[in-house]
Amino acid sequence: MPEIFNLSQTPITSHAFNADRSQLVVSLNSNDAQIYTRKGAEWVHTVTLSEHDKLITSVDWAPNSNRIVTASQDRNAYVWQEQVDAETGKLVWKPTLVLLRINRAATYVKWSPKEDKFAVASGARAIAICSFDPENNWWVSKLLKKPIRSTVLSLDWHPNNVLLAAGSADMKARVFSAYIKEVDDRPAPTVWGSKLPFNTVCGEYSSPAGGWVHAVGFSPSGDALAFASHDSSISIAYPNGPLINIRLPSLPFVSLVWTSENALVAAGHDCRPVVFAGSEAGWQEAGTLDDVNAPKSPEARSGLGSHGSVGRLNTGAFAAFRNADTRGQSGSASAHVDSKPLTTHQNTITNVRAYDYSAEGVSKVSTSGVDGLLVIWDVDSVTALTGRLGGAHLR
Repeated sequence: MPEIFNLSQTPITSHAFNADRSQLVVSLNSNDAQIYTRKGAEWVHTVTLSEHDKLITSVDWAPNSNRIVTASQDRNAYVWQEQVDAETGKLVWKPTLVLLRINRAATYVKWSPKEDKFAVASGARAIAICSFDPENNWWVSKLLKKPIRSTVLSLDWHPNNVLLAAGSADMKARVFSAYIKEVDDRPAPTVWGSKLPFNTVCGEYSSPAGGWVHAVGFSPSGDALAFASHDSSISIAYPNGPLINIRLPSLPFVSLVWTSENALVAAGHDCRPVVFAGSEAGWQEAGTLDDVNAPKSPEARSGLGSHGSVGRLNTGAFAAFRNADTRGQSGSASAHVDSKPLTTHQNTITNVRAYDYSAEGVSKVSTSGVDGLLVIWDVDSVTALTGRLGGAHLR
Protein backbone atom coordinates (compact mmCIF):
# COMPACT_ATOMS: atom_id res chain seq x y z
CA MET A 1 0.00 0.00 0.00
CA PRO A 2 1.32 3.48 -0.86
CA GLU A 3 1.81 6.06 1.88
CA ILE A 4 -0.59 8.96 1.25
CA PHE A 5 -0.16 12.41 2.82
CA ASN A 6 -2.52 15.33 2.26
CA LEU A 7 -0.13 18.28 2.55
CA SER A 8 -2.28 21.05 1.17
CA GLN A 9 -5.55 22.11 -0.40
CA THR A 10 -3.53 23.89 -3.08
CA PRO A 11 -1.43 22.40 -5.89
CA ILE A 12 2.11 21.17 -5.17
CA THR A 13 4.27 22.56 -7.96
CA SER A 14 7.48 20.80 -6.93
CA HIS A 15 8.92 18.82 -4.02
CA ALA A 16 12.31 17.53 -2.81
CA PHE A 17 13.62 15.62 0.23
CA ASN A 18 16.73 16.03 2.37
CA ALA A 19 19.29 13.24 2.72
CA ASP A 20 17.57 11.10 5.38
CA ARG A 21 14.02 11.87 4.18
CA SER A 22 13.15 13.49 7.52
CA GLN A 23 12.43 16.84 5.86
CA LEU A 24 10.65 17.92 2.72
CA VAL A 25 10.59 21.20 0.81
CA VAL A 26 7.61 22.01 -1.41
CA SER A 27 6.31 24.86 -3.52
CA LEU A 28 2.56 25.18 -2.93
CA ASN A 29 1.87 27.16 -6.11
CA SER A 30 3.00 30.40 -4.44
CA ASN A 31 6.09 32.58 -4.09
CA ASP A 32 7.10 30.88 -0.81
CA ALA A 33 8.71 27.49 -0.29
CA GLN A 34 7.58 25.42 2.70
CA ILE A 35 9.68 22.98 4.71
CA TYR A 36 7.89 20.07 6.40
CA THR A 37 9.36 17.74 9.02
CA ARG A 38 8.34 14.09 9.37
CA LYS A 39 6.81 13.41 12.79
CA GLY A 40 5.47 9.88 13.09
CA ALA A 41 2.92 9.22 10.39
CA GLU A 42 2.50 12.82 9.25
CA TRP A 43 4.39 15.83 7.91
CA VAL A 44 4.37 18.99 10.04
CA HIS A 45 5.09 22.44 8.60
CA THR A 46 8.14 23.99 10.29
CA VAL A 47 9.72 26.70 8.10
CA THR A 48 8.67 29.12 5.35
CA LEU A 49 11.33 30.31 2.88
CA SER A 50 10.28 33.80 1.71
CA GLU A 51 12.34 35.76 -0.79
CA HIS A 52 10.79 35.37 -4.24
CA ASP A 53 8.31 37.86 -5.74
CA LYS A 54 6.51 35.45 -8.02
CA LEU A 55 5.49 31.79 -8.11
CA ILE A 56 8.24 29.25 -7.37
CA THR A 57 8.34 26.85 -10.29
CA SER A 58 10.91 24.33 -9.02
CA VAL A 59 12.86 23.31 -5.91
CA ASP A 60 15.74 20.91 -5.30
CA TRP A 61 17.56 19.80 -2.15
CA ALA A 62 21.25 18.80 -2.27
CA PRO A 63 21.47 15.81 0.12
CA ASN A 64 25.19 15.97 0.97
CA SER A 65 25.71 19.73 1.35
CA ASN A 66 22.15 20.23 2.73
CA ARG A 67 21.46 23.22 0.49
CA ILE A 68 18.12 24.05 -1.10
CA VAL A 69 17.80 25.85 -4.41
CA THR A 70 14.57 27.53 -5.53
CA ALA A 71 13.73 28.92 -8.98
CA SER A 72 10.86 31.27 -9.74
CA GLN A 73 8.91 33.15 -12.37
CA ASP A 74 10.56 36.32 -11.01
CA ARG A 75 13.66 35.26 -13.06
CA ASN A 76 15.68 34.62 -9.92
CA ALA A 77 17.08 31.64 -8.07
CA TYR A 78 18.17 31.46 -4.45
CA VAL A 79 20.44 29.00 -2.67
CA TRP A 80 19.32 28.43 0.93
CA GLN A 81 21.69 27.20 3.62
CA GLU A 82 21.24 26.61 7.34
CA GLN A 83 23.35 29.03 9.36
CA VAL A 84 23.50 30.16 12.98
CA ASP A 85 21.66 33.43 13.51
CA ALA A 86 23.97 35.93 15.24
CA GLU A 87 21.16 37.41 17.34
CA THR A 88 19.25 34.33 18.47
CA GLY A 89 21.90 31.62 18.17
CA LYS A 90 19.40 29.39 16.38
CA LEU A 91 19.79 27.67 13.03
CA VAL A 92 17.94 29.58 10.30
CA TRP A 93 17.78 29.24 6.51
CA LYS A 94 19.69 32.10 4.84
CA PRO A 95 19.28 32.84 1.10
CA THR A 96 22.03 33.73 -1.37
CA LEU A 97 21.00 35.35 -4.65
CA VAL A 98 22.11 33.70 -7.89
CA LEU A 99 23.05 35.93 -10.84
CA LEU A 100 21.10 34.10 -13.54
CA ARG A 101 21.23 36.75 -16.31
CA ILE A 102 17.92 35.63 -17.86
CA ASN A 103 15.01 37.86 -18.92
CA ARG A 104 12.22 35.29 -18.67
CA ALA A 105 10.88 33.01 -15.95
CA ALA A 106 13.03 30.26 -14.49
CA THR A 107 11.15 26.99 -15.06
CA TYR A 108 13.22 24.15 -13.56
CA VAL A 109 16.26 23.70 -11.32
CA LYS A 110 18.50 20.71 -10.61
CA TRP A 111 21.66 20.18 -8.51
CA SER A 112 24.54 18.34 -10.17
CA PRO A 113 25.59 14.97 -8.68
CA LYS A 114 28.66 16.48 -6.97
CA GLU A 115 26.57 19.46 -5.77
CA ASP A 116 29.23 21.97 -6.87
CA LYS A 117 26.92 23.50 -9.49
CA PHE A 118 23.29 23.47 -10.56
CA ALA A 119 21.34 24.14 -13.75
CA VAL A 120 18.37 26.47 -14.15
CA ALA A 121 16.05 26.15 -17.15
CA SER A 122 14.20 29.23 -18.37
CA GLY A 123 11.77 30.74 -20.81
CA ALA A 124 14.63 32.82 -22.23
CA ARG A 125 15.71 29.95 -24.54
CA ALA A 126 18.70 29.40 -22.28
CA ILE A 127 19.97 27.21 -19.44
CA ALA A 128 22.01 28.86 -16.68
CA ILE A 129 24.83 26.66 -15.33
CA CYS A 130 25.54 28.11 -11.89
CA SER A 131 28.69 27.69 -9.80
CA PHE A 132 29.94 29.38 -6.64
CA ASP A 133 32.45 32.23 -6.80
CA PRO A 134 34.24 32.23 -3.41
CA GLU A 135 36.01 35.54 -4.04
CA ASN A 136 32.76 37.48 -4.30
CA ASN A 137 30.70 35.07 -2.19
CA TRP A 138 27.91 34.63 -4.71
CA TRP A 139 26.68 32.21 -7.36
CA VAL A 140 27.49 33.07 -10.97
CA SER A 141 26.07 31.58 -14.15
CA LYS A 142 27.18 30.65 -17.61
CA LEU A 143 24.46 30.28 -20.27
CA LEU A 144 23.81 27.39 -22.63
CA LYS A 145 21.93 28.92 -25.58
CA LYS A 146 22.45 27.29 -28.97
CA PRO A 147 20.48 25.64 -30.52
CA ILE A 148 17.55 26.05 -28.06
CA ARG A 149 14.56 27.70 -29.79
CA SER A 150 11.94 27.81 -27.05
CA THR A 151 11.28 27.50 -23.30
CA VAL A 152 13.28 24.79 -21.54
CA LEU A 153 10.90 22.67 -19.44
CA SER A 154 13.06 20.02 -17.75
CA LEU A 155 16.64 19.08 -16.92
CA ASP A 156 18.67 16.12 -15.70
CA TRP A 157 22.38 15.65 -14.97
CA HIS A 158 24.53 12.81 -16.23
CA PRO A 159 26.33 10.88 -13.45
CA ASN A 160 29.67 12.34 -14.64
CA ASN A 161 28.62 15.83 -13.42
CA VAL A 162 29.34 17.37 -16.84
CA LEU A 163 26.64 16.32 -19.33
CA LEU A 164 23.16 17.83 -19.00
CA ALA A 165 19.92 16.67 -20.65
CA ALA A 166 17.25 19.25 -21.46
CA GLY A 167 13.69 18.96 -22.75
CA SER A 168 12.10 22.02 -24.29
CA ALA A 169 9.02 23.41 -25.98
CA ASP A 170 10.74 23.35 -29.37
CA MET A 171 9.89 19.63 -29.35
CA LYS A 172 13.48 18.49 -28.79
CA ALA A 173 15.39 16.63 -26.12
CA ARG A 174 19.08 17.50 -26.14
CA VAL A 175 22.25 16.49 -24.33
CA PHE A 176 24.70 19.36 -23.69
CA SER A 177 28.15 19.61 -22.22
CA ALA A 178 28.06 21.86 -19.16
CA TYR A 179 31.81 21.59 -18.56
CA ILE A 180 33.21 24.53 -16.56
CA LYS A 181 37.00 24.59 -16.51
CA GLU A 182 37.25 26.22 -13.06
CA VAL A 183 34.91 23.69 -11.43
CA ASP A 184 35.11 20.35 -13.23
CA ASP A 185 37.86 17.83 -13.70
CA ARG A 186 38.37 16.74 -17.27
CA PRO A 187 35.65 14.14 -17.87
CA ALA A 188 36.40 10.64 -19.08
CA PRO A 189 35.03 9.68 -22.52
CA THR A 190 31.44 8.42 -22.55
CA VAL A 191 29.05 7.05 -25.16
CA TRP A 192 27.99 10.68 -25.66
CA GLY A 193 31.46 11.77 -26.77
CA SER A 194 35.01 12.48 -25.62
CA LYS A 195 35.71 16.16 -26.40
CA LEU A 196 33.25 18.15 -24.33
CA PRO A 197 33.83 21.92 -24.34
CA PHE A 198 31.00 24.04 -22.90
CA ASN A 199 27.79 24.12 -24.99
CA THR A 200 28.73 21.10 -27.12
CA VAL A 201 25.53 19.37 -28.29
CA CYS A 202 26.17 15.67 -27.77
CA GLY A 203 22.72 14.47 -28.82
CA GLU A 204 19.46 15.85 -30.17
CA TYR A 205 16.19 13.91 -30.43
CA SER A 206 12.77 14.95 -31.69
CA SER A 207 9.42 14.26 -30.13
CA PRO A 208 7.70 11.55 -32.27
CA ALA A 209 4.64 13.64 -33.16
CA GLY A 210 5.83 17.13 -32.35
CA GLY A 211 4.96 17.58 -28.68
CA TRP A 212 6.68 19.65 -26.02
CA VAL A 213 9.24 17.60 -24.12
CA HIS A 214 8.05 17.77 -20.51
CA ALA A 215 10.56 15.46 -18.82
CA VAL A 216 14.03 14.05 -19.40
CA GLY A 217 16.14 11.59 -17.43
CA PHE A 218 19.46 9.78 -17.75
CA SER A 219 19.64 6.10 -16.82
CA PRO A 220 21.75 5.28 -13.72
CA SER A 221 24.78 4.53 -15.92
CA GLY A 222 24.18 7.59 -18.08
CA ASP A 223 24.25 5.47 -21.24
CA ALA A 224 20.58 6.00 -22.14
CA LEU A 225 18.21 8.98 -22.12
CA ALA A 226 14.45 8.85 -21.60
CA PHE A 227 12.10 11.72 -22.39
CA ALA A 228 8.33 12.23 -22.20
CA SER A 229 6.47 14.41 -24.68
CA HIS A 230 3.09 16.12 -24.86
CA ASP A 231 2.11 13.82 -27.73
CA SER A 232 1.54 11.09 -25.08
CA SER A 233 4.78 9.29 -25.80
CA ILE A 234 7.84 8.02 -23.95
CA SER A 235 11.10 7.75 -25.87
CA ILE A 236 14.34 6.02 -24.86
CA ALA A 237 17.45 7.06 -26.76
CA TYR A 238 20.69 5.08 -26.97
CA PRO A 239 23.42 7.29 -28.52
CA ASN A 240 25.07 4.41 -30.37
CA GLY A 241 21.88 2.40 -30.81
CA PRO A 242 18.16 2.76 -31.44
CA LEU A 243 15.67 5.49 -30.52
CA ILE A 244 12.68 3.62 -29.10
CA ASN A 245 9.29 5.38 -29.09
CA ILE A 246 6.29 4.17 -27.08
CA ARG A 247 3.01 5.84 -28.09
CA LEU A 248 0.32 5.78 -25.41
CA PRO A 249 -3.47 6.09 -25.50
CA SER A 250 -3.43 7.91 -22.15
CA LEU A 251 -2.86 11.57 -21.34
CA PRO A 252 0.73 12.95 -21.44
CA PHE A 253 3.37 12.42 -18.77
CA VAL A 254 5.13 15.44 -17.27
CA SER A 255 7.74 13.80 -15.01
CA LEU A 256 9.82 10.62 -14.95
CA VAL A 257 12.53 8.88 -12.94
CA TRP A 258 14.67 5.81 -13.64
CA THR A 259 14.46 3.07 -11.00
CA SER A 260 17.13 0.81 -12.54
CA GLU A 261 19.05 0.46 -15.78
CA ASN A 262 16.06 -1.37 -17.29
CA ALA A 263 13.04 0.34 -15.72
CA LEU A 264 11.54 3.78 -15.19
CA VAL A 265 8.43 5.35 -13.68
CA ALA A 266 6.55 8.18 -15.42
CA ALA A 267 3.47 10.15 -14.36
CA GLY A 268 1.48 13.19 -15.37
CA HIS A 269 -1.96 14.24 -16.49
CA ASP A 270 -3.46 10.76 -16.16
CA CYS A 271 -3.02 10.87 -12.34
CA ARG A 272 -1.17 7.57 -11.92
CA PRO A 273 2.49 6.46 -12.07
CA VAL A 274 3.17 4.03 -14.90
CA VAL A 275 6.13 1.63 -15.03
CA PHE A 276 8.08 0.95 -18.22
CA ALA A 277 10.66 -1.79 -18.62
CA GLY A 278 13.03 -2.88 -21.36
CA SER A 279 16.46 -2.63 -22.93
CA GLU A 280 18.02 -1.74 -26.27
CA ALA A 281 16.04 -4.63 -27.74
CA GLY A 282 12.75 -2.92 -26.90
CA TRP A 283 10.64 -1.22 -24.23
CA GLN A 284 7.04 -1.64 -23.11
CA GLU A 285 4.57 -0.73 -20.38
CA ALA A 286 4.98 -3.05 -17.40
CA GLY A 287 2.01 -1.78 -15.40
CA THR A 288 1.12 0.88 -12.86
CA LEU A 289 2.04 1.45 -9.22
CA ASP A 290 -1.56 2.49 -8.52
CA ASP A 291 -3.74 -0.54 -7.73
CA VAL A 292 -7.17 0.75 -8.72
CA ASN A 293 -8.90 -2.19 -7.02
CA ALA A 294 -7.57 -1.19 -3.60
CA PRO A 295 -9.81 1.12 -1.54
CA LYS A 296 -8.61 4.72 -1.76
CA SER A 297 -11.15 6.35 0.53
CA PRO A 298 -14.35 5.60 2.45
CA GLU A 299 -16.31 6.32 -0.72
CA ALA A 300 -16.70 3.21 -2.81
CA ARG A 301 -16.42 5.04 -6.12
CA SER A 302 -18.11 2.01 -7.63
CA GLY A 303 -19.76 3.98 -10.38
CA LEU A 304 -16.69 3.56 -12.57
CA GLY A 305 -16.12 -0.14 -12.13
CA SER A 306 -17.94 -1.22 -15.24
CA HIS A 307 -15.74 0.78 -17.61
CA GLY A 308 -12.70 -1.47 -17.20
CA SER A 309 -10.10 1.30 -17.22
CA VAL A 310 -8.85 4.11 -15.07
CA GLY A 311 -7.53 7.60 -15.43
CA ARG A 312 -8.95 10.93 -16.42
CA LEU A 313 -10.35 9.72 -19.74
CA ASN A 314 -12.79 7.44 -17.98
CA THR A 315 -14.18 9.56 -15.16
CA GLY A 316 -17.91 9.99 -14.85
CA ALA A 317 -17.71 13.48 -16.36
CA PHE A 318 -15.93 12.15 -19.43
CA ALA A 319 -18.41 9.26 -19.69
CA ALA A 320 -21.32 11.72 -19.65
CA PHE A 321 -19.92 13.63 -22.64
CA ARG A 322 -19.10 10.38 -24.46
CA ASN A 323 -22.60 8.99 -23.96
CA ALA A 324 -24.16 12.23 -25.12
CA ASP A 325 -22.04 12.15 -28.25
CA THR A 326 -22.23 8.46 -29.20
CA ARG A 327 -25.61 7.36 -27.81
CA GLY A 328 -27.58 10.58 -27.65
CA GLN A 329 -28.04 10.21 -23.89
CA SER A 330 -28.61 13.32 -21.85
CA GLY A 331 -26.46 14.25 -18.86
CA SER A 332 -29.21 13.16 -16.45
CA ALA A 333 -28.84 9.56 -17.60
CA SER A 334 -25.30 9.51 -16.26
CA ALA A 335 -25.88 11.72 -13.24
CA HIS A 336 -25.48 8.81 -10.84
CA VAL A 337 -21.91 8.17 -12.00
CA ASP A 338 -19.19 9.43 -9.64
CA SER A 339 -16.91 11.97 -11.33
CA LYS A 340 -13.85 11.06 -9.24
CA PRO A 341 -11.08 9.04 -10.90
CA LEU A 342 -10.31 5.65 -9.41
CA THR A 343 -6.68 6.68 -8.98
CA THR A 344 -4.98 7.69 -5.72
CA HIS A 345 -4.11 11.13 -7.08
CA GLN A 346 -7.23 13.04 -8.02
CA ASN A 347 -5.46 15.46 -10.34
CA THR A 348 -2.31 15.85 -12.44
CA ILE A 349 0.91 14.48 -10.95
CA THR A 350 3.46 17.29 -11.22
CA ASN A 351 6.60 15.65 -9.88
CA VAL A 352 8.11 12.14 -9.56
CA ARG A 353 11.28 11.66 -7.50
CA ALA A 354 13.40 8.81 -6.20
CA TYR A 355 12.59 8.40 -2.49
CA ASP A 356 14.46 5.31 -1.27
CA TYR A 357 17.50 4.33 -3.31
CA SER A 358 20.88 2.61 -3.11
CA ALA A 359 23.60 1.41 -5.46
CA GLU A 360 21.30 -1.44 -6.56
CA GLY A 361 18.55 0.94 -7.69
CA VAL A 362 15.45 2.78 -6.53
CA SER A 363 13.03 0.89 -4.27
CA LYS A 364 10.52 3.71 -3.60
CA VAL A 365 9.42 6.81 -5.49
CA SER A 366 7.44 9.84 -4.37
CA THR A 367 4.86 11.79 -6.34
CA SER A 368 3.17 15.13 -5.72
CA GLY A 369 0.27 16.63 -7.58
CA VAL A 370 -2.22 19.39 -8.24
CA ASP A 371 -4.52 17.74 -5.66
CA GLY A 372 -2.09 18.64 -2.84
CA LEU A 373 -1.19 15.00 -2.16
CA LEU A 374 2.26 13.53 -1.54
CA VAL A 375 2.34 9.77 -2.17
CA ILE A 376 5.23 7.35 -1.59
CA TRP A 377 5.10 4.21 -3.76
CA ASP A 378 6.93 0.88 -3.64
CA VAL A 379 8.32 0.32 -7.14
CA ASP A 380 7.98 -3.47 -6.80
CA SER A 381 4.19 -3.22 -6.35
CA VAL A 382 3.35 -3.14 -10.03
CA THR A 383 -0.25 -3.82 -11.04
CA ALA A 384 -1.23 -4.76 -14.58
CA LEU A 385 -2.86 -1.94 -16.51
CA THR A 386 -6.63 -2.49 -16.38
CA GLY A 387 -7.48 -1.95 -19.99
CA ARG A 388 -6.90 0.94 -22.35
CA LEU A 389 -8.19 4.41 -21.71
CA GLY A 390 -11.16 5.97 -23.42
CA GLY A 391 -9.02 8.09 -25.71
CA ALA A 392 -7.95 5.01 -27.64
CA HIS A 393 -11.51 4.49 -28.89
CA LEU A 394 -12.14 8.06 -30.01
CA ARG A 395 -9.81 8.16 -32.95
